[in-house]
Amino acid sequence: MVRLPHSQIQAWIERALVAAQVLPDHAKIIAQALVQTSLWGIDSHGIARLPHYLNRLTRRSINPRPVFQFERTGPATGRFNGDHGHGIVICFEASRHAVNLAREVGAGVVGIFHSSHCGAIGLYSRDIAKKGLIGIVFTHSDSFVVPHGGKKAFFGTNPISIALPRPEPLEPVCLDLATSIVPWNRIMNARRENTPVPLGLGVDENGEETTDPHRIVALKPVGEHKGYALAFVIDALCGPLNGMPFGPHIPKMYGDLDQYRYLGSLIIAIDPNRFIGLAHFASTVDRMCQEIKSENPSILFPGEPEIRNAQQRSTEGIPVEDALISELDAWATRLALPTFSTLCHTPVL
Repeated sequence: MVRLPHSQIQAWIERALVAAQVLPDHAKIIAQALVQTSLWGIDSHGIARLPHYLNRLTRRSINPRPVFQFERTGPATGRFNGDHGHGIVICFEASRHAVNLAREVGAGVVGIFHSSHCGAIGLYSRDIAKKGLIGIVFTHSDSFVVPHGGKKAFFGTNPISIALPRPEPLEPVCLDLATSIVPWNRIMNARRENTPVPLGLGVDENGEETTDPHRIVALKPVGEHKGYALAFVIDALCGPLNGMPFGPHIPKMYGDLDQYRYLGSLIIAIDPNRFIGLAHFASTVDRMCQEIKSENPSILFPGEPEIRNAQQRSTEGIPVEDALISELDAWATRLALPTFSTLCHTPVL
């Protein structure tokens, strides 16, 4: 494992995406998002996802040059057609429409359809909160998680994120969690690194718990029945509400590599000025953070671990496993780019 400067990683990823025929503006957005996610320490959804995205882009199961369409369906609502493009770009663009609606009428609710994997959804809730609004984001995935009482995967990891603004320049408070006990990408990373995972994260084909990531076929829900119930309603809000499939009817992320994903998401922006006011709300949220830490400074508010990780990794660099470097070097050869491993000779400032 080596630590590499985030700016150099971002530049390389952007070049790789453009070489895969992604629109330059979209490539920049995706590269920034993946690097930011890794800076936060969410390695399951950061730069490690690039090989998968490149695989789908070259197979055209992610449209590298989508044409987006937004339809306003009411004063505070709209539908966003992602044209099977990259989910990260789609969600940022749909978030922009949700923010515009909220500023105009107090709230904005945008349903997304014909999307693909959108990375860490805290990207979008935080982006909304940094604009002075409350951001609420849901998305779903194909079957990765056994329902409470079951032995076979049915719903996806189906995450939820809620971000609350604090006074500038403070980072938002941000809840960002999967309804599975861990994200599926953590299992994929463990497979690539050939390392065991803690017992209790997932089950094998017989529904039995195992530490071998190669034998895990499904994850367990967080909080057992609570995570399962959340996954159920989130799937309904992201899939059926937007005319997209649910659970076992969604094309597989790592299986159906030549098919579009047909994913949906739901993005909500709320203007605090329609309630107590942004200044009062943001300062009170920050006061909540300070008061809870006054009991014990080691208590962290939601989103604080990511803030601390970003501060550290911005200086020390993003850790990159040898297996990922090898994968990216193989893609560099395929896309006629300088190898990713050349970045290993770039000093971290």
